[in-house]
Amino acid sequence: MTVLLLLVAILALLALRVPVAFAFLGPGLGYLLVEGQSLGLPMRLVTDATSNFVLLAVPLFVLLGVVANHAGIADRLFDFALALFGRVRGGLGYVSVGVSLGFSWMSGSAVADAAALSKVEIPPMLRAGYSRRFGLGVVGASALIAPVMPPSIPAVIFAGQASVSTGALFAASVVPALLMVVGLCAVVFVLVRRQPEIRHVGFSWARVAETGKRVVLPLGAPVVILGGILGGLFTPTEAAAVGAAYMMVLGFGYRRLKVRDLPKIFVETVLTTASIMLIVSSAALLGYVLAKERVPQDLAQLVLGITDDGTVFLLLVMLLMLLLGTVIDATATLVLVVPILMPIATSLGVDPILLGVVMILSLMIGLLTPPVGTVLYVLSSTQRVPVGEVFRGALPFLVPLLLCCLLIIFFPGIATWLPAQLGL
Repeated sequence: MTVLLLLVAILALLALRVPVAFAFLGPGLGYLLVEGQSLGLPMRLVTDATSNFVLLAVPLFVLLGVVANHAGIADRLFDFALALFGRVRGGLGYVSVGVSLGFSWMSGSAVADAAALSKVEIPPMLRAGYSRRFGLGVVGASALIAPVMPPSIPAVIFAGQASVSTGALFAASVVPALLMVVGLCAVVFVLVRRQPEIRHVGFSWARVAETGKRVVLPLGAPVVILGGILGGLFTPTEAAAVGAAYMMVLGFGYRRLKVRDLPKIFVETVLTTASIMLIVSSAALLGYVLAKERVPQDLAQLVLGITDDGTVFLLLVMLLMLLLGTVIDATATLVLVVPILMPIATSLGVDPILLGVVMILSLMIGLLTPPVGTVLYVLSSTQRVPVGEVFRGALPFLVPLLLCCLLIIFFPGIATWLPAQLGL
């Protein structure tokens, strides 16, 4: 009964649009006060939750994404992709997916991707005759590539909570992210057939060469970051620091960054990091309360009573993540649920890296579904359209994302092949 009241309180606060961290923190502290417990141990657990060395990569990857945004990298990627694919029917749709793929190697955040690319991509789509709903849908769905393709902030959070190799999880996410790209392009192919009025962009090898030269150095960032991590040269934290420094050098070299911009960049990084860490801390407190009420053990018994098959377990995890992702922030869900699901996965022989990929991809779909749907609200704000309009545009693109999740569950080699090849 206590746990039920706790959950009701959390859901009520979330329904009132209270920030996730405080929606977790308030009921958690209320539980401790009602139970008459000392706050010493829980508060120590809260502070320890953010002192994990793996999480040091989070602010550095956030900084990398913020600098890439301010350095105008998205514009360069868009110009190059448009020069290559603009003449193809529906080219701007494919360009949107491709630019998101390129930008994902630097941002690691769907929100940052959506905020940066929506301003660059949607106006040209509208001028070329694409429907606004199509533009909103493809930009929003493509933004979900960022938190799956490494470097991925959710992957860093999962690795810290599950005590698994961040590099292995990064490697395991590459093929699923490329599978997402293929699925989204397939939807673009189908939808543009219904928009005969869209216009094409002329093709010129000179334009390809000109714009291509402008993206050579920015595309060196993923080579440095992923190559360093997967090659064993850097830890993810070190790679994030090197990547951020590399991007700053490019920004100053392109004269898009100035010294006076640095305070704004650092403030944005600190605010974003602080919000993530506050969620991690509050979720850790709630996790302590749930553990004290034996919720993990009860859930384990329930799941094991339903199935002893790893595939069925992953399907249940997918459904749970899709449900939680609609109402709770992905970071909070990972901090809260990973410690509960890991022992069950271990007992069923499920690879923790595979579990991480399934959880992250399933949760990211929640960014495009109401009522939380952060990406929906970002696009609604930047394009000044109702959230419902964004969601209707995104609906067709949710189908391949769900199919990707199912393919990974039924064919786990999609995720585990690359880490095995790299010996991670």
